[in-house]
Amino acid sequence: MQVSKLLLTSALLGVISAGAAAAQTKPTEITIATEGAYEPWNFTGPDGKLAGFEIDLANDLCARMKVKCTIVAQDWDGLIPSLTAKKFDAIMASMIVTEKRLAVISFSKPYAPTAAAFMVEKTGPLADLPGTGTTVDLAADKAKVEQELQPLRDALKGKAVGAQVSTANAVFLDTYFKGVVDPREYKTVEQHDLDLQAGRIDAVVAQKTSLTATLGKDDFKDYKIAGPTFKGGVFGQGIAAGLRKDDTVLKSMFDAAIEAAEADGTINKLAQKWIKTSLD
Repeated sequence: MQVSKLLLTSALLGVISAGAAAAQTKPTEITIATEGAYEPWNFTGPDGKLAGFEIDLANDLCARMKVKCTIVAQDWDGLIPSLTAKKFDAIMASMIVTEKRLAVISFSKPYAPTAAAFMVEKTGPLADLPGTGTTVDLAADKAKVEQELQPLRDALKGKAVGAQVSTANAVFLDTYFKGVVDPREYKTVEQHDLDLQAGRIDAVVAQKTSLTATLGKDDFKDYKIAGPTFKGGVFGQGIAAGLRKDDTVLKSMFDAAIEAAEADGTINKLAQKWIKTSLD
């Protein structure tokens, strides 16, 4: 009986070890998902092809990792569920590393920092939001953060503010402006930008780089960024590639490729091309 148990245990350990080894095999082909609706990070061009900073970066990283990559578009709110369901292998969609997301998936080394801001009409009632030109670090002392945000709460009281659903921007509104503003959630940033133009909302909150790209369009010449820039806290630890927790080899591959792309200036070169700024 003891010999049988020993043999069974050994067999089970062999199966487990074989499975673990298989899981850690270096992939030669992967699929990367992006939203395809967050210009200039990732978007679908007039020709129907995906373009943007993260599309170029994904192709560069794949070349460094020596893997064949397919990049596909996926609705924002389905990205993480589809990743864990193994419909693709990685996410590159301007996704911020947060504690909530880390409970479900893993992330590569960040390839970009995060900062958010409000966009309003240049001649509207919110054109002179307090704190314009300053930065509020939400990871700072709570009392200091509250003091810095109070004038902004007073100015935004009762105003309708748009944010993309399931983003740090929506969490930001819920955490710091709950009961103060009328939050409106949208499936895409394009939708809340259009509602701002139509006068259905008073402001939007989004990543500053995305807002800068929007403001570069002719039909948004009458809008501007107002109020402080926000970083830290709910805006997480930077933007990174989302990965399944058990894909540790793929994570190490992404980490090494991102580090190399940072070191030789590729990431900043792509940032200058698409985002019109350095990511240092």
